[in-house]
Amino acid sequence: MANEQADLTTGLRVLHPDDWDKWYANLIRAFGGAEEADEERELWNSLTEYDRSLGVWDGDACVGTAGAFSFRLTVPGGESVPAAGITGVSVAATHRRRGLLRTMMRRQLDDIRSWGEPLAVLTASEPAIYGRFGYGAAAFQLNAEIDTSRTRLSVPPGTDDVRVRYAAPADVLDACEAVYARLVPGRPGMLARRPGWERLGTLDPASSRGGASPLQCVVAERDGETVGYARFRVKGEYGPAGHEGSVILNALSALDPAADAALWRFLFGIDLTSTLVAHGRPVDEAWQYMVSDIRRCRPGIRDSLYVRLVDVGAALQARTYRAPVDVVFAVEDAFCPWNAGRWRLSGDPKGASCERTEDPADLALSVRELGAAYLGGVSLTALAAAGRVEELRRGALAEASLAFGSDPAPWLPHGF
Repeated sequence: MANEQADLTTGLRVLHPDDWDKWYANLIRAFGGAEEADEERELWNSLTEYDRSLGVWDGDACVGTAGAFSFRLTVPGGESVPAAGITGVSVAATHRRRGLLRTMMRRQLDDIRSWGEPLAVLTASEPAIYGRFGYGAAAFQLNAEIDTSRTRLSVPPGTDDVRVRYAAPADVLDACEAVYARLVPGRPGMLARRPGWERLGTLDPASSRGGASPLQCVVAERDGETVGYARFRVKGEYGPAGHEGSVILNALSALDPAADAALWRFLFGIDLTSTLVAHGRPVDEAWQYMVSDIRRCRPGIRDSLYVRLVDVGAALQARTYRAPVDVVFAVEDAFCPWNAGRWRLSGDPKGASCERTEDPADLALSVRELGAAYLGGVSLTALAAAGRVEELRRGALAEASLAFGSDPAPWLPHGF
C-alpha cells in the first residue's frame, strides 16, 4: 500500500485543458453523478482556471480533483482582499484512504502562499473534512419557507415609490450586475464577480427546475434607475383547498430598504401561491423584521463560507476593526507551520498592523478559530465558551471579540 500511495501522489499535476473532460467527469461522479446540461458544463469549463487546478492521475484515469478560483473577498472595513476560492475537491471512491486529499490540500495551500493570496475560502459538502486543514466556518446563511397566505409584510416608507416590472433575465443582466457590484463593498463575505461569473445567476437548465417554471426576473426601479432585482421560479401545485403554489427565490439584491421591501412584497403577492422558499439569504436580512409572524416563516441557519488564513499577518492586517484592539495571539497551525507562533495585532476602524512578536500571548487559539472569527460573524467569546480560545490576559477576550465583530453579518451570495 505504501508504494501504491507514493505512486499515486506522484500523479499529482496541474490541469491541462485537454484533460478537463476526464477531470470534470471524476468530479461529477464523486458528487453523485447527476447528468448536467451542456450549458452548465460549458460555463464551468469557461470559468475553470487551469493553472490553479490540480488532478491526480492513476494511469489515464483521473482519480482526484481540486481547483482554486482567483476571487476578491470583501472583509470588515470594506476592503477587497485576494482570496483563493477552493472548488471541485474530490477523490474517486476507488482511491480513498491513500492520502490523496491531504496531498492536494498540501500542494494547494503551498501554491496559494506562493501567489501572495492571504486567504483561502470554500463551501463544504462535508464540514468535518476541512477543519483539520485549518478552515473555520465564518459565514452562515438563512433558509426560510414562508407561509405567505398567513403572514403579512409591513414595509418602510418609500416602498410605494418603487416600480417593480418583469424582464427577461438576460435582457437586464448588466443592470442587475451593476446593482450587485455596488453592494459588494458593504458586506463581508461577498465576492467581486470577474467577467463570466454573472452568467451563473441566469443558468436555467430544465433538469434543475424540479418541476418549477423557467427562471423569471423582476427589476425594481425608481426615477428610471434600477435599484434592485429578484430572480425566481414558480411551482404550481393544487391541493384539496385549491391552488398551493410556491415561489422559489434564486437571488435578490437591492440598494436601499424601500427597494428591498418592494421586491419582497412582490414575491409575497404572486397569484396562486402560498409559500415563498428562500434559501441562502443573509442571517440579518430585513424581511425578518417586516413579517407579522416569524414562526410561520420557519427560519433555519446553516453553515456557508469557510475561511482559512494562509498568511496570518497579511490577513489580519488586511481588514479593519470595529473598536481599538491591541492583542497578542499565540497561533497554532500544524498544517501551515509558517503561521505558528505569536502575532501582535494592533488595529481600529481606520486600519491595522499585524507583526510577529516575542511578547507574552494574550489569547491562544488555532488558525481555524481565527478563520471562523475573521469576517466578524462568529465571536471569539463564543469560541472561548466552546473551549476553542484560551484567554491568557484578563480582558483580552472581550477586547478582541468586540473588535472583530461586524455589522452587517457576513454573507456568501452564491456558491462556487
